[in-house]
Amino acid sequence: MEINEIREYLPHRYPFLLVDRVEEIIPSENNELIGSQIRAFKNVTINEPFFNGHFPDHPIMPGVLIIEAMAQAAGILGFKMIDKRPEDGAIYYFVGTEKLRLKKPVVPGDKLALHACVLSVKRNIWKFECTALVDGKEVASTIITCAVREV
Repeated sequence: MEINEIREYLPHRYPFLLVDRVEEIIPSENNELIGSQIRAFKNVTINEPFFNGHFPDHPIMPGVLIIEAMAQAAGILGFKMIDKRPEDGAIYYFVGTEKLRLKKPVVPGDKLALHACVLSVKRNIWKFECTALVDGKEVASTIITCAVREV
């Protein structure tokens, strides 16, 4: 999935669109929502606007934006699994995170690999197990909860 298709599944735009490409969406083995996965990535460059202030002499991607990137990858997965898009009047709201771990700084030049897997879906509340990696090493992990709402 390239950027134009990603933009069909996420309402975010510059400078807040944090998924550059989706490498793979893997439906669960039994064709249910639970267990479905996504592999995506974000190329982190010095041109990101947040590096001007975080931190000018030692640029580090803010942890909250790493979490947001994982949530956006999870949102794409959720939309693909139910075959809906924001233009259909649906949106994913980020409502929480559990077991968050930020393990290593993400810096300009890193390719942030984003993985999400559907853990549960109950009454339009989705839980995703998410990880972010750089060079195959985990830099962040969390369980993200989202609510699907009609707008």
